[in-house]
Amino acid sequence: MIWKATCHSSTGIWHQRHDLPCQDYGEYCLVDKLIIGAVADGAGSAKYSAQGAKLAVKEILDYLHKFKKKFSQQSYQLTAKIAKQTFYEGVQKVRTSLQEKAFKEQCSLNEFACTLIAFVATPDWISAMQIGDGFLVTRLYDQPSYQLFFHPDKGEFVNETTFITSRNALATMQVHTLPGKQRFICASTDGLESVSINLRNWLPFAPFFKPLETYIEQTNNPKEDKEYLSQFLSSKRLQSRTDDDKTLLICFYKLQL
Repeated sequence: MIWKATCHSSTGIWHQRHDLPCQDYGEYCLVDKLIIGAVADGAGSAKYSAQGAKLAVKEILDYLHKFKKKFSQQSYQLTAKIAKQTFYEGVQKVRTSLQEKAFKEQCSLNEFACTLIAFVATPDWISAMQIGDGFLVTRLYDQPSYQLFFHPDKGEFVNETTFITSRNALATMQVHTLPGKQRFICASTDGLESVSINLRNWLPFAPFFKPLETYIEQTNNPKEDKEYLSQFLSSKRLQSRTDDDKTLLICFYKLQL
């Protein structure tokens, strides 16, 4: 595999104090030269948001996985129009699954509310979507700095955002495709925004991401070696600065010489 990746979620202190489960979820899949990943953050006020986050991630990954052969072709170029249509249909699939789940539980769709970030990356490009807050940060091989893919959707008021269950979810969905060889990809829920992104100018904080990039580059078995991420996300220093659930999905592309 030329891609290496790992994902880990940690329950926030606030949730621990109130005996609540982690409402974040993240997952990825590797297919030859292709990597597909997603993270979701369940709304704290929604009864089944943890289930909603997990279902949203699994459904969008399952949908994007169907295009693995096309995306993996070296000559394939993903246009902005195709990317938008692909993610639009994928999110519709997610919303349909959540609606079916809500029908079975005899409750409102909003009880499964969650944000969603999903991406597809090859050796030559990365394409992603985002609904709500959280962040996706990347770094190209030929660039020294980290790049924030989207500005998180924070809404009009504090702690307000758009969820995939919102009526305007598809209208506010952000989609972007970036050409070039990605060296590092990091997707995260909003629990880490305040310690990793300068919210005044929306620039990634390099000292936060550099150790993560070094770790994923140097570890031989990132899928099993999750101790580093586990200790980092549960560290007292980090917990003192954010009490929310936290999820990190990090990827490294080994350039073939």
